[in-house]
Amino acid sequence: MADEKIERVLFLGRVHCYAVPPLTANKGYKAADWRIDDPKSVIFTARIRVIETSDIDGANVKTDIKLEDPNSGELFANGPYEGSYCVTPVTDSSRFFAIRVVDGPRRAYLGVGFEERSDAFDFGVCLQEVRRHNNMDDPNAGSNSSGGPGRTSYGTGRTAAAPGTPSRAAAAILNEPPKDYSLKEGETISITIGNKGRRRPAATTSPTPSDSSAFPLPFLPPPPSADDVKKKRQSMTESEMLFAESAFMGVPAPPTSSRSGGFDDEFGDFV
Repeated sequence: MADEKIERVLFLGRVHCYAVPPLTANKGYKAADWRIDDPKSVIFTARIRVIETSDIDGANVKTDIKLEDPNSGELFANGPYEGSYCVTPVTDSSRFFAIRVVDGPRRAYLGVGFEERSDAFDFGVCLQEVRRHNNMDDPNAGSNSSGGPGRTSYGTGRTAAAPGTPSRAAAAILNEPPKDYSLKEGETISITIGNKGRRRPAATTSPTPSDSSAFPLPFLPPPPSADDVKKKRQSMTESEMLFAESAFMGVPAPPTSSRSGGFDDEFGDFV
């Protein structure tokens, strides 16, 4: 029972493998140096898997990146994932990575490239979750995985602190003497509140001109009263009354005489 292990496949994909030349500067790896445009530079096309292995009780957890034959499943290369330094993204592409592979005492870096950016993104997220879940970026903190006191941290080979045991930084904070923040005799506190009690100047609003003209429109005179209208009607002649009513109704006024109807000769007066 003690030798039984539990394996979980965290990622599965397909990559092309490349030979990685030694770094000559601290600028990082570049996919262009691997001659990725040349199909002959591909040394192997592998199935890549990220596998988590642990005991039944969740102790002794480790993570491996395995490059295998996609048809037979035979192992081509294995890279234990112990931190971010085990997989290094290249500086000129988001689809290529340099993976640290181990074969006994020998260690080397092997270049891998995904055909799709989405697969490369999922691969990076998977490794990020492994580091976050097991506090690989903070070796002083214990593992978040289940397990008993003193269990091995995720892939680091270190023994994590038992639950409830404070770290060195936390112990130093707990051992500090309490600070006295009370006021000494004669000390005062002055508080200044900005713009408190001041009267704000009244906001002046300038009239804005209308869109049609920059000058204000004149006020229209008030309508005439009923008495003025009656007096004006009494003073108007019959022809003026007909003209006013026709103009109001939109009908042309009838001719008041034969001359206005188009008869200009002297017989126009006889009907």
